[in-house]
Amino acid sequence: MHLKISGLFCLVLFIVSCKTQDKEEKSSEWHTKQIAEENESHNTLYDIEKEQGWELLFDGKTLNGWHVYNAPNAPSVWEVKDGALHRNPNIETEHNEDLVTEKSFENYELVLEWKISNRGNSGVFINVQEKPEVATAYQTGPEYQILDPNHMDHDLAVKKSGCLYALSPQQNEAITQAGQWNQTRIKQVDGKVEFYLNGVLTATQDFTTPEWHEKVASTHFKNYPEFGKATQGKIALQDWYFEVWFRDIKIRKL
Repeated sequence: MHLKISGLFCLVLFIVSCKTQDKEEKSSEWHTKQIAEENESHNTLYDIEKEQGWELLFDGKTLNGWHVYNAPNAPSVWEVKDGALHRNPNIETEHNEDLVTEKSFENYELVLEWKISNRGNSGVFINVQEKPEVATAYQTGPEYQILDPNHMDHDLAVKKSGCLYALSPQQNEAITQAGQWNQTRIKQVDGKVEFYLNGVLTATQDFTTPEWHEKVASTHFKNYPEFGKATQGKIALQDWYFEVWFRDIKIRKL
């Protein structure tokens, strides 16, 4: 009888000990996560990134290095809010105010994070040419699509986030969650481009091939003579009236 009681007591102590240890481990994990979140930094470069040739396109504080397409000195619907480039939804305009880089790029790797409002629509244009006779960035530069999962067009294959807008569906499925930050990576070398969404390859295209020009000719982009012809140019963030945020925008030459 004494042995049974002792055994039961040891079992209870073992169970209590395991629960206590499990609680301590979870507490430790949460504590570590909380510290990481509190010390999270954006719009900065690590020393190793600087050594690899990365440079920031957005300093997290100003619009330096950016301007409205075809209007370098114009006021903008864009602002810096909480360390992100933000499309202010309280400002209404009759035309798009795509935000473009001051510099042009040819062979490069671009990385950025974005978040978009409910049912929102935006994008990143590459190889953009600023010309007085061209009204918007999308009339020259192919688009890396950004679309909220709740948008009415989200079920259209050539309009999902990460695809080459209106030209190619996602090469591999990449999931986004409404209201969450996502990562975009765009790589271009000698006119050959790769799109990535949250680490997944979503599009590839060679802008120098007859196949590309045939693809363009089969869409509404055929109405824009300058579209998709360049393999270098500026990078633009699309203004499509919806609230959208961009941060950690960095680039390196390849």
